[in-house]
Amino acid sequence: MDEFRTHLRDNGIDVGDTYEALWQWSVDQPAEFWRSLWQFYDLDVIAEKPLAEGADAVLANSEMPGARWFPDIRLNYVDQILRHSGLPGAAIVGIDETGARSEISWAELGSAVAGLAATLRDLGVGEGDVVAAYLPHIPEAVVAFLATASLGAIWSGCGQDYAPVGAAGRLGQLEPKVLFTADGYRYNGKDIDKAADSAELASLLPELRARIVVGGGGDDADVLDYRDAVAAGDPTTLQPVKVAFDHPLWVLFSSGTTGRPKGIVHGHGGVVVEHLKAAGLHGGLGADDVFLWQTALSWMMWNFQIAGLLVGSKIVCYSGSPLYPDADRLWQIVADEKVTYFGTSPGQLQASRKAGLVPGRDHDLSALRALGSTGSSLAGDLFTWVDENVKAGLPISSISGGTDVVTAFAGGSVGEPVVAGELSVRYLGVALESWAPDATTRVGEVGEMVVTAPMPSMPVGFWRDDDGSRYRSAYFEHVWEGSGPDGPVWRHGDWVTLTDRGSLVIHGRSDATLNRQGIRMGSADIYEVVEGLDEIAEAFVLGVDGEGGTYWMPLFVTLVPGATLDDALRGRIAAEIRRRLSPRHVPDEVIEAPGIPHTRTGKKLEVPVTAILAGHDEVNVDPKAVDDYSLIDWYAERGREHSW
Repeated sequence: MDEFRTHLRDNGIDVGDTYEALWQWSVDQPAEFWRSLWQFYDLDVIAEKPLAEGADAVLANSEMPGARWFPDIRLNYVDQILRHSGLPGAAIVGIDETGARSEISWAELGSAVAGLAATLRDLGVGEGDVVAAYLPHIPEAVVAFLATASLGAIWSGCGQDYAPVGAAGRLGQLEPKVLFTADGYRYNGKDIDKAADSAELASLLPELRARIVVGGGGDDADVLDYRDAVAAGDPTTLQPVKVAFDHPLWVLFSSGTTGRPKGIVHGHGGVVVEHLKAAGLHGGLGADDVFLWQTALSWMMWNFQIAGLLVGSKIVCYSGSPLYPDADRLWQIVADEKVTYFGTSPGQLQASRKAGLVPGRDHDLSALRALGSTGSSLAGDLFTWVDENVKAGLPISSISGGTDVVTAFAGGSVGEPVVAGELSVRYLGVALESWAPDATTRVGEVGEMVVTAPMPSMPVGFWRDDDGSRYRSAYFEHVWEGSGPDGPVWRHGDWVTLTDRGSLVIHGRSDATLNRQGIRMGSADIYEVVEGLDEIAEAFVLGVDGEGGTYWMPLFVTLVPGATLDDALRGRIAAEIRRRLSPRHVPDEVIEAPGIPHTRTGKKLEVPVTAILAGHDEVNVDPKAVDDYSLIDWYAERGREHSW
């Protein structure tokens, strides 16, 4: 970030010394900001021709949706990664649950991508075709993606925790020509055989021409061994196809818990510039870094982790449970691999705290310089736990973003102060505000998170949404009270407080609002308090509207082994909520639950379960999109039992 400031000054742009001033300039002068980022990373090298002068060459149309970024630029995402081929050492490290380790060096990466790309080309894959994957989080998945993208083809991945029908519900929409699979993986101490599931998924994709299997193959001519596919291609022929800036790079899918998963399409150029900004400037990642984010192919953080390669960092792919054989597993990997930037989830940090771990004492974490967290809000007490038990003064980046933009809107940033429970800054180029119901800006109080100007990585569109109607309705058609905004704004669906220091506090989903006596409250605030208690493994609070204006706010909890939900613990829960939040936040009752249902990426199913508890018969939760669908019936029964 300091080097970027120097670059700006060297080019006659002085925006002062504070981050807030830099952010304000970036949103007031978007064309100037993104041009400066382009020049800072010398992206003319990967483009078909140099970026022309003038604001229109950067942003030809600023309307949302439909903004046109870098309209005359042609490039390929893969070229930015291959610029680092001369770096020494490993580009990608793979580790599985058994501890088996593999690596692909920078010198080998280009050759592997080239060989696999040549095989894909021989299979008829070209610009605009789709290649899909049903794989664990392994290095081969990254190579397969890069080979696909180098051809101008479109990538989409799905983790093998999905059953074949669930994976087909996503990938089948795309009609892929080639499918990458693996015969299985190891998770939570068990070998998971996926050979039959992989074959079944292939049978559900009628346009498929071939399947490429990592670690296997067969007698079928349409089933190739991954190693043979890499070796069969000519590694000297790699010349990534230059495509339009907004040419589709990959398709990510919404959770699809209550409807058909939406295919969200992102473009080559938008992802390149956004990820260079987020990983390079805000994360401070470069060629001396080792980047590990615990993730899976079904989650956008898999796509974001590859941003490490864009800036020359080594990335670490871990395939396995983050808590097996115990909660220390990832800390051991961080130490062994000398990870400099470790990305994880609040759940993993919570499990580490409740297991009594002191990673900074038990491991050599001297290389670690930053910790990232996403998936849900990171509670303030976990910031404190990291500072006291992992590394004193370690910068913590709790981020908020999503599949929709395949990046973060806000989070931590190198050199910026960290306050427990807060996201330090709005990211550069992100015109994020907190709005009242009448579309006026709020500071210091809860409002709706909105983005009032376009970002390069906003979706190119939704898959098979030719008129853009589904895309518009998803983000841009919220009706504000009174006059509202002059034009469409991106409404993300989160409650947020923007502080007078420019930091943020996320309070939970605005479409799962807790609303008592007209006062809106965020579920994340309650989770921070309740999940901080030693006896509580996880909490789930819902606000259910009944007939005649009645309102029920139950708190469901799961317990750590050995704990009991008795009157004393219920009293402590209520007392802590009342002390740290307000009497209005205290739930009507606290109920022990056998589990809490999540999407496959770990988000609690607040919206559909609230509707189920209210007795809405039309709620249709897709079993394939939930980690434990059997819980849905349990919650439905609690709704039927409740006496209004």
